[in-house]
Amino acid sequence: MKITHAETIVFVSDIARSTAFFRDVLGQPISHDYGQILMCEHGFSIHDGPDLLEKIYKKPGAFPRVPQGKDNIDIYFETDDLEGALDVVVKSGAGVIHPIEVQPWGQRVFRFHDPDGHNVEIGDPH
Repeated sequence: MKITHAETIVFVSDIARSTAFFRDVLGQPISHDYGQILMCEHGFSIHDGPDLLEKIYKKPGAFPRVPQGKDNIDIYFETDDLEGALDVVVKSGAGVIHPIEVQPWGQRVFRFHDPDGHNVEIGDPH
């Protein structure tokens, strides 16, 4: 088997709110916007959680309010301006988990929660 494409899809509770956060706050370039799914460049997408669960399990209306963001995923980005990114995130009101710290492998990163409570990490390129 040869895999020709890989993408991570994160379930979100409010696609419009999460689109605004990832597009406008984090500056993620959008490659496709299909309403219920937003595909960013670099292999990252968000999808309306209840909508996707209905498609997967073929049970319309079965998942009206599925909790998202259980600290069980880390969405990772890199930037050349880590201090500027932290400033933008703080000004957005996102809950910062920790400020810029040096990791054991020498990379500087900070972590925060997206609107659904998913862990998001931004680090220096390494």
